[in-house]
Amino acid sequence: METALKWLFLDLNSYFASVEQQFNPRLRGKPVAVVPMLTDNTCAIAASYQAKAFGVKTGTLVRDARKMCPGIQFIEANHDLYIEYHHKIIEAVESCIPITSVMSVDEMICELRGSERTLERATEIAELIKKTLRKKVGEVLTCSIGLAPNRYLAKIAADMKKPDGLTAIFQHELPARLHSLPLRDFTGIGEQIEKRLRQAGVYNSEILCSLSKEAMRQVWGSIQGEHFYQWIRGIDTDQSHGENKSISHSHVLPPEFRTREGASIIAQKLMHKAAYRLRKAKLWCRSLSVHVLFVGDYSFENGMKMMETQDNFSFLDALQKLWSELPKRDEQGGLLDRPIKVSIWLTDLVPEQEHNLSFFENEKGLKVSQKLDEINARFGKGSLYFGGVSDAKEAAPNRIAFTAIPDLDAE
Repeated sequence: METALKWLFLDLNSYFASVEQQFNPRLRGKPVAVVPMLTDNTCAIAASYQAKAFGVKTGTLVRDARKMCPGIQFIEANHDLYIEYHHKIIEAVESCIPITSVMSVDEMICELRGSERTLERATEIAELIKKTLRKKVGEVLTCSIGLAPNRYLAKIAADMKKPDGLTAIFQHELPARLHSLPLRDFTGIGEQIEKRLRQAGVYNSEILCSLSKEAMRQVWGSIQGEHFYQWIRGIDTDQSHGENKSISHSHVLPPEFRTREGASIIAQKLMHKAAYRLRKAKLWCRSLSVHVLFVGDYSFENGMKMMETQDNFSFLDALQKLWSELPKRDEQGGLLDRPIKVSIWLTDLVPEQEHNLSFFENEKGLKVSQKLDEINARFGKGSLYFGGVSDAKEAAPNRIAFTAIPDLDAE
């Protein structure tokens, strides 16, 4: 009996669009695209399978989607709704099998144990998950599930059949089972790695799978190549997930905030939200970065190292210093007065148990920030906020970063 299945990977199909169709029965069976705002100058962040049939996908411009798919309906993203459904899905899956790690808003992985590692039992669990999701969350929400000897291949297996698929990859099939996949179907092979592979004479997956461990390390330029060699052979190396390497927030600016002052206000609000998440995760930050994209594709990025901190005041002071270096003109002398997107990153994060105490910590600032969290948790998000972002109180609402799902109380 085959017992090499160790992991179950679950991938929700067209998650944002499916949630909208589940929430609003009028949209079911129709081509739908979820967009950040209702304007022709933006692009789809998700598409239903009915829209995908016409070629509409994530990144398709709204104006192009209208031409490709007559009758398509555009829905402004409701991220609080997606978070709400996400937690319902977690609860439903947990009633079938413990979740080892939540990978993103629409992906999670579960370790199979004992008899669960047989194809028969793993398949029963997968079918139970699908049935439970339909019953407890909604009949429109489907998922594709992959079963494999390691986490990496379980994700690959989940991608092999969509929507509503179930695929198993066994140890004895490897790596030949992967020979038919396009190079870009391998998680971790993006444009740059594919370019390096082609320069090395690798034009298909069969050649890729024949490379030695040393050759893969050379192509990747890091130990990641060695990891890839092991993963496609079913070796279950440590692929721990969920460790916070960064906390970030980005926002496409509404038209009324597409000024330097407006972008600054939005950046401050994003900063407060990131600081809240940092404290909730019991992490400390040692590096802050800001990115601003202007009309015409000119972008500005700046960052700085910091003393380990959690408090809003230290972050706002650092943000102000970074923002002061925002150029007024581009290299050709063009005026940079129309920003369209702002991003904030907190990086170089340290767990609380590894935090180094310092005489220079802003204890008062941290206590005020923590009290702010407590009040908003008790009376509702936005009950208390910094005066500098009052003009943007309704702007920059919760957005889901695919590797970090905010709580409904995140402000």
